[in-house]
Amino acid sequence: MAKDEILSASDVKELAPLYESVVLAIKQVYDPEIPVNIYDLGLIYELNINKDHEVYIKMTFTAPNCPMADEVIADLRHNVENTPGVKGVKIDLVFEPAWDTSMLSDEARVELGMDEDF
Repeated sequence: MAKDEILSASDVKELAPLYESVVLAIKQVYDPEIPVNIYDLGLIYELNINKDHEVYIKMTFTAPNCPMADEVIADLRHNVENTPGVKGVKIDLVFEPAWDTSMLSDEARVELGMDEDF
């Protein structure tokens, strides 16, 4: 998969609905220890879809020694692969930069009862 492929404005417009569907599929995957999906937790560092409808995801975990990492990645792969229009999925797991609470979405902060100034 050519993750560095340059997309034209028309390519982006054509892929936008698929991108939204992939985000929804990702939001169905939850961290087993925190009741928030991995997208809103900020665990997805990069999400690209090329012209061939192949999805590239760069992600992390809240801790490098997550005991459920294999299951979370398997759930993510399953959900994205089963998104209509997706032709392939590549997932890279990284630990740089290290995850921290600044990466939480506003929705995750509300879900976790965190103050806005946390």
